[in-house]
Amino acid sequence: MTGTHLVNDLYQGAIPAMLPFLMVERHYSYVAVSGLAFAASGVSSLFQPLFGVLSDRKPRTWLVPVGFSAAALGVVAAGLSDSYMVTWLCVALAGIGIAAYHPPATSQARAAGGSSQKAMSVFAVGGTIGGSLAPSLVTLVIGSVGFSGSYLLAVPALVMGVLWVLKGPWMRRRGHTPVPPLLTGAALRAAGGAGRADDWRSFARLVAVIIGWSIPFVTVTSLVSLHAQRDLGQSAAAGAAVLTCYTAAGAVGTLLGGWIGDRHGRMTSVRLGYLVAFPALVGIAWAPTFPVLVLSALLFGASMFLPFAAQVTLAQDYLPNRPGTASGLTLGLAMAAGGLCAPAFGWLADSSGLRWAFYALVALFVFPVLMATRLPDRVLASTAPPPEPVEAGVGNTH
Repeated sequence: MTGTHLVNDLYQGAIPAMLPFLMVERHYSYVAVSGLAFAASGVSSLFQPLFGVLSDRKPRTWLVPVGFSAAALGVVAAGLSDSYMVTWLCVALAGIGIAAYHPPATSQARAAGGSSQKAMSVFAVGGTIGGSLAPSLVTLVIGSVGFSGSYLLAVPALVMGVLWVLKGPWMRRRGHTPVPPLLTGAALRAAGGAGRADDWRSFARLVAVIIGWSIPFVTVTSLVSLHAQRDLGQSAAAGAAVLTCYTAAGAVGTLLGGWIGDRHGRMTSVRLGYLVAFPALVGIAWAPTFPVLVLSALLFGASMFLPFAAQVTLAQDYLPNRPGTASGLTLGLAMAAGGLCAPAFGWLADSSGLRWAFYALVALFVFPVLMATRLPDRVLASTAPPPEPVEAGVGNTH
């Protein structure tokens, strides 16, 4: 599951990595590239709750390979198209594929890992690593052969698709069976168990926090490489490098957040992440030199992902009867705010400059930081980790 997450989010990260190349070759404005960021993040996030509801009604593991395959198809087609509208539609297709992947994959990962924050962080870091590899891959392909070589970006999805097909026979030969899906309230009642109450009030507060998280995350992802190039006079390769540092730091932060969550409680990783991310965002906006921007981006990327695994498991514990819906709403609809607001920050960057867009993000980020410190924890006895031994995504039955 971690491997599929890496491939899926590789294509999610490929889209912002393509934006500087699109501006140079196709002469897109900040508003135009922010519109593409909306097509990727906003459209994807709006569709994720739908796929979450579908996952709760019936396990649909086939959505995992279909999701990352559609994401690859959309990214490749966007690189090969000439029209802005066709490019936008292709990016939206990639976003829908990304949306189809996340709820069923997250539910499978939670079923395998139980209440362990480390287990969820390992799954989550697969996506973060994929996102961190995306700028280098895009720069290597498009920077070397141009958009005509975009078809090469499909290779990771093709490899993972083959591995997915071979996974079933390989698991059966080794005596493994798939981990049972998370039991929703309906399934528990059908099995003679007692349903657990959904805490919608706490869940709504968490969604508000994640909305405040997603806006700076999506905007910084879309504009930080341009910030390095336009405000600090760096090359396109340097801009891609700072974006890679930002996303790679997220992988470290995700694993560190899981370690902190298992040892000191997941709310510690949530609160610490937001409190450290705030001054790091100030550093990105203020950065007078490229090294300061890189250091601020590293700190911001790591701290923003400290709460990631905790927020996913916390959402599922707030809504134990609807784990797919919880994943879809938190990773989907709440994240849509980032994509929806991206064009507004692109307009501000066009009219007043990139620094003012980042300073506006700093002012906005005050509210989720304050709200994150007041989120309640919720521990469910039924989310204990499965018996050992367990391999990623499967249970050992022999």
